[in-house]
Amino acid sequence: MIPPAAAPAFLDTAGWADARILPLAGDASFRRYFRIIDDEAERRAVLMDAPPPHEDPRPFLKVADHLLGQGFAAPQIYARDLDHGLVLLEDFGDIRVREYLEAAPHEEHSVYERAVSLLADLHTRPAAELRPYDRSEYQREAGLLTEWYCPAAGLEVDAAAYRTAWDQILPVAEEDDAPKVTVLRDYHAENIMLVPDHEASHGLGLLDFQDALVGHPAYDLVSLLQDARRDVPPELEAEMIALYKRLARPNGHFDAAYAVLGAQRNAKIIGIFTRLWKRDGKPRYLSFLPRMWDLLERDLKHPALAPVAAWFASNVPAAKRHYALAEHQEA
Repeated sequence: MIPPAAAPAFLDTAGWADARILPLAGDASFRRYFRIIDDEAERRAVLMDAPPPHEDPRPFLKVADHLLGQGFAAPQIYARDLDHGLVLLEDFGDIRVREYLEAAPHEEHSVYERAVSLLADLHTRPAAELRPYDRSEYQREAGLLTEWYCPAAGLEVDAAAYRTAWDQILPVAEEDDAPKVTVLRDYHAENIMLVPDHEASHGLGLLDFQDALVGHPAYDLVSLLQDARRDVPPELEAEMIALYKRLARPNGHFDAAYAVLGAQRNAKIIGIFTRLWKRDGKPRYLSFLPRMWDLLERDLKHPALAPVAAWFASNVPAAKRHYALAEHQEA
């Protein structure tokens, strides 16, 4: 990755002149990340490149300020240039939960305990001043499956009936007695860092929360335990749900909301990963679809999902799920 043209001047102004700029990562959006190394001062940072008009770093900055103010380990902000979409961030290092657990699978239970405890802690705090995760957003996201996956799989489906089915089940996630919390929306093993220097925040660093909204507490728990990119054993998922319920004591029909939001999120991700292949030329995301279909079908078994489960049974036959797009992975 070539650093943005404005980066050297930005780093100079920020007090990081002559620092090295090394590629770090890109993601499914237009954002890119670079590691900034100042050998003379023996310090490191991360440069976020969120180029306008495609990206706007201000939501990330707002949520970071909120999380930091509540004692959580979001990256400290060292400098910002909103005109060029550049932000200089604290470097949390290289110990990401996904890779750490690949090397140390015996730590899986303890790491997930910490991640669930962090969520329970976050959900006791006042929510950030963000827009609500409302019905229109749920429907827009769930609709990505009929918009992108179904045409790619050669399916002509009843999209209006799909929306109606979701309208029948989404009220369980909108109950007035369920607390409204900060929903990070992408809380999973690739966006959580192990940061031993931040023990007060469970030793976990938070990333990729720029799309946060205010909504139901089950959403981020689903994001963590029904991970698109790594298998979480069902027995561990059940243990961690029980742990969350002991710590947070959520109100409302929590188990039903968990299943509904799990199905909504998994349908959304199936659509997004198909779009990344069809529109953005990133076929590697198709390799995650079998896991996403497995998770979606598990959620659809909950009685609260009956209308949506019936729609899938009528519109998406088993032969068009799971590996339906596998032959295109190298396209």
